[in-house]
Amino acid sequence: MRYFRSATLVALLVTPLATPLVAALAPTAASAQDRSAVQQSAREIFRELIGINTDGDSGSTTVAAQAMAQRLIAAGFPAADVKLLGPASNPKNWNLVARYRGTGKAKPILLMAHLDVVTARRSDWSIAPYELTEKDGFLYGRGTSDQKNGCALLVASLIQMKKEGIVPDRDLILALTAGEEGGIDYVGMEWLVNNQRPLIDAEFAWNVDAGDPQLKNGQRIARVVQASEKVYATFALEATNTGGHSSLPTKDNAIYRVTAAVNKIAAYDFPLHWSEITRGWFTQMMSTEPPAVGADIRAALAPKPDAAAVARLSKNALFNAQMRTTCVATMFEAGHAENALPQRAKATINCRILPTETADATKQTLARLIADTAVHITPVGAIVPSPPSPLTPSVLAPIAAVTTRFYPKLPIVPLMETGATDGIFLRNAGIPTYGISALFLDVDDTRAHGRDERIIAAEFDRAAEYQLALIKAFVTTPLTPPTAPKPIPLHPSHD
Repeated sequence: MRYFRSATLVALLVTPLATPLVAALAPTAASAQDRSAVQQSAREIFRELIGINTDGDSGSTTVAAQAMAQRLIAAGFPAADVKLLGPASNPKNWNLVARYRGTGKAKPILLMAHLDVVTARRSDWSIAPYELTEKDGFLYGRGTSDQKNGCALLVASLIQMKKEGIVPDRDLILALTAGEEGGIDYVGMEWLVNNQRPLIDAEFAWNVDAGDPQLKNGQRIARVVQASEKVYATFALEATNTGGHSSLPTKDNAIYRVTAAVNKIAAYDFPLHWSEITRGWFTQMMSTEPPAVGADIRAALAPKPDAAAVARLSKNALFNAQMRTTCVATMFEAGHAENALPQRAKATINCRILPTETADATKQTLARLIADTAVHITPVGAIVPSPPSPLTPSVLAPIAAVTTRFYPKLPIVPLMETGATDGIFLRNAGIPTYGISALFLDVDDTRAHGRDERIIAAEFDRAAEYQLALIKAFVTTPLTPPTAPKPIPLHPSHD
């Protein structure tokens, strides 16, 4: 699940796309004896986390939180700075908040990840989902990509910094939370914001559940930084009738009315709307796409966008979601008997609204499209806005410096998340939030929430060094020079 900003930052944000670092290499990861201390620690922690079921049905984030707390305390964190907490009504799914104390020269940074995962049925998988399996150059298991890799990398980095005796310039706050994927009765980050704000208050939050660096066709194409996300909004479309016997039908039919409304929404494209973030993302994508697609992007970004180019780009679901607000029918309920006229029909419309637009305006657009007062439009649940976070040099410069050391010339690319993350709660609480994952993911092999979820093993090992260097860059003065590891081969086909 995971796109930037400001004229004064253009030189920093938009750099020439790197020449492919490695085109087609063998799928070998570092062997245990060749791994650095942080790589070995990350592997061990990752294996333990994948082995703990933390899904919303039968799992427990509390067990995983306790396991990570024990590791931190064993590494030298005072027990008073490692807290397990959550609502008393759900002790099975609590959160971990730990503080790495620094000199206080600057406000803390909040490092955040979620422990919970989407349920995986053993019968659906070819291997055991709640067990880390290394096979053919990949690491398999539920949560490998979403999102226990981030939990393991953060914990391993902080433990390694403790071992090295580093006293950071500011406190680092680690929050490993429950409920991000749903399935339980609360969201851990929202609960922390509302009930434990002093414990997690920070200058900004660093969310490893977004901003995944990208691989395509065996090549590194972008170091993504997520600074905004779409607003999640669901609307119910509902029509009612008096009903009656199906042998005496009338044209006024609740199913027909709601179906007609849904078809009008299906045929509609919300207006094209560029932000500095999405414009920056598409500018970088021009260099990674086939020439014809790159030409369409260039035409769409023109002062007067080319309508035909926009239409062609809109056929790509990711491009379309970056360019505009989207609304789609996801559920339908109607009728009560096969031999009775329907008394009620209801469709659920899920919208992902651009941060610069509003839920009210989106609802008005739906009403205008439907043009039927018999179909009532009602918001489902709270609709929480998600203001973009400013991409300032103080945030981007350390990322650029470390990325250049590890991956020379790799562009830093802005991202607007089309999905939803826990960053929404922090942004609305006044804490800027940035998606900065350390793990390169293959854009053509996305298995989060799906069957046989996996990541490239060599990329996880490399991410352990990269994550450690990134954190050090924000909290040590002068910048601690990271020793970039030797290039680790990528899998040539990712089949």
